[in-house]
Amino acid sequence: MSMFGKIIAATVLSLGLLSVSHAQSALDDILSSGELKAGTTGDWNPMSVRDPATNSYKGFDIDVMTELAKDLGVELKLVPTDWKTLVNGVSAGKYQITGSASISPARMKAAGFSESYLAVQILPFTMENKADKFDGWDSINQPGVKVATTLGTTFEPLVREWFPNADIKVVEAPARGYQEVIAGRADVFVTSNIEGSTLKEKFDVVNVSNAAARAPSPLAMLLPQADQVWINYVNNWVKLKQLKGFFAATAEKWGL
Repeated sequence: MSMFGKIIAATVLSLGLLSVSHAQSALDDILSSGELKAGTTGDWNPMSVRDPATNSYKGFDIDVMTELAKDLGVELKLVPTDWKTLVNGVSAGKYQITGSASISPARMKAAGFSESYLAVQILPFTMENKADKFDGWDSINQPGVKVATTLGTTFEPLVREWFPNADIKVVEAPARGYQEVIAGRADVFVTSNIEGSTLKEKFDVVNVSNAAARAPSPLAMLLPQADQVWINYVNNWVKLKQLKGFFAATAEKWGL
């Protein structure tokens, strides 16, 4: 083959590979199917809350994903998931995006993230009738103290790291760690300042006194790790919506 022929062949191959790569993007699947599949847990108030009576969802995440689908010109299909399978679901193609999740090294090994639009901090909580038993983080890390957490959440490894001397109780979704404390089967749980504020409004849940917030973490949506076309679209969409005030207005709507 002549040098010119080799150049043409290489160019065709390169274009072919580019075409295949582009064809594999979730963005193409979304536009061709007319449907955006979004994974959501439905158990993180006020981000994603499922009404079991109607099987409908509401919350900050739902508003964000609805707006994204609208701008794409497609329908939104919410796909139920849980925290322990959240990453696996987006990696396996069960959905093309998820609701908000904390950016963590473990999740980054298997999934991509959008630009961040919110940040959370972690705090310990107990029931009002147990509040006088705890004072600061060290008071939780004691033998006999039961600390509840949910399998697959970013809180689980933090609980194991922070409270090695305590009795760690891990529950699986749809159960949640805070439910164990409310039911009296555990003493303390940790969660974000976002969820904690909503739980304090509904239950006799209080902050552990003198326990400053830890582990500030940015929130973002999970995306297929290798799909740079789709990641670029979502990242630029987030930036555009931030400039237009959409994220600030949505956060204010849900008290964030």
